[in-house]
Amino acid sequence: MATRFRTLSTAVLACGLAFPAAADWSLDKDTSSLHFMSTKNAQITEVHQFDNFDGSLSDDGKLMVTVDLSSVNTAIDIRNKRMQEMLFNVAKYADATFQATLPDSMMNVETGTVVSGKVDGILSLHGKAVPTSFSVTASKLTDDTMSVTTSSPTLVKADAFGLAEGVAALQKIAGLSSITTTVPVTFSVTFTQ
Repeated sequence: MATRFRTLSTAVLACGLAFPAAADWSLDKDTSSLHFMSTKNAQITEVHQFDNFDGSLSDDGKLMVTVDLSSVNTAIDIRNKRMQEMLFNVAKYADATFQATLPDSMMNVETGTVVSGKVDGILSLHGKAVPTSFSVTASKLTDDTMSVTTSSPTLVKADAFGLAEGVAALQKIAGLSSITTTVPVTFSVTFTQ
């Protein structure tokens, strides 16, 4: 019996060494970017970004991205501070998250191949969780590097997240005639294994 158990243990160990468990994927911060646009006074559109966000992707396609809202970067310090305090309320809601499951067509893409599709998930921001979809193009650059990029912007509505009041406050303090409450969001991210 002991010999049979030892043989079975050796066989299981050998299989484990021959076929190591695949590792989850991590977001490469150096090659990833997350942008959004705002339009003020009906005709001035500006591109902004978040400097700090992180993410992971499991081998079964579970995606989790966390955005540090205090890292909002509009290229104007006072506007960054106002957005942190008056719009996002980072003291209470420090992060935004997006959770989704990537379709098999993206998870099983061959190295050197590009696929397009839609990723449906839940965007959580300012205490609200809203179903949100992104149209993306995914490509497996190498066996351990995957790139996912939006193929068109996703329109995020401030009203859906209880942010309309914050937008109005920003408009008033900046003396603007308008700020749009629908914001196009784009990203380009790289995951490594």
